[in-house]
Amino acid sequence: MSLVFPFHCLTLVVYTLAFWYDLTYIDIPHLQHKSDMKFLKGRLKFLTIWNMLLQALFFTICVINDLVGSNEEAPKKTPLIRKIKDLILPCLAFPLSMFVGLTFWGIYFVDRELIFPQALDKFFPAWLNHVMHTNIMIFILIELFTSYRKYPTRKVGLTILTSFMLVYLVWIHIIHAYSGMWVYPILEVLNLPLRIVFFIGLLGLSTSLYVVGEKLNGIVWSEKKHNLKKR
Repeated sequence: MSLVFPFHCLTLVVYTLAFWYDLTYIDIPHLQHKSDMKFLKGRLKFLTIWNMLLQALFFTICVINDLVGSNEEAPKKTPLIRKIKDLILPCLAFPLSMFVGLTFWGIYFVDRELIFPQALDKFFPAWLNHVMHTNIMIFILIELFTSYRKYPTRKVGLTILTSFMLVYLVWIHIIHAYSGMWVYPILEVLNLPLRIVFFIGLLGLSTSLYVVGEKLNGIVWSEKKHNLKKR
């Protein structure tokens, strides 16, 4: 298992503890609608939490694969858990982590009030913010560089990713229709045409990040793929 198994375990522990701490100790009343206080404190309105849950699921699958699956580059019979692992990273885990991290910090450095107002600092510790918006990119890059996988066809990968993003887009509009509140402050300052352009741009970014992951994986594992073709 080398160092891959301890890395997977450590990452899973970090995400689990961060999520537990968030649900146990973090309360931000003015960001919560009365009706969503009962389940996960209304956290499921945020893409960051969708991503955290996805990353925790992905690294759980990684740990299970380390224990009962296979980390061989080309096993004679690929276990189901390995197939699931090799599908989730390209289609969701990599592009979503990079999307959440890059969009959060990009908007933050332009005007943090549009994404993470300074008033939240007294409720939300810096280390937790970095686990949710920085470590996600670092951990998934380490995974890409340390574990071989064959990317699915681009059609399959982009269909899964785009479907996921569209579901979330519909979800935040349902929340707005129900509560009158936009999940992110930046949406409050954009009129309808600009919101449409904004959403199209974000979908374009997520697609681009999928392609970046595909290309990066190809570069990192080019020699390994070349050797496998010779067999």
